[in-house]
Amino acid sequence: MKRRQKKLRITEADFMLANRRAARLEEIAEHGKPVSFRRAIHKSKKAYNRKRLKKIALPE
Repeated sequence: MKRRQKKLRITEADFMLANRRAARLEEIAEHGKPVSFRRAIHKSKKAYNRKRLKKIALPE
C-alpha cells in the first residue's frame, strides 16, 4: 500500500509572510544592514523613572 501524501497548500498568510521576508532580505542586501523606520518615543524627564534614579544613586 502506498501512503497518501499530504497536499501542501500555500495560504494567504503564508504568502504574505514569504513576501515580507523576501522584501526584508532584499532591503538588507541593498543597504548592508536592517533599516528601521520606527522612531523611539521621547520620554519626558519629568516622568517618574525608578531605573534612572537607581542608576544615578549607585556609584560605579
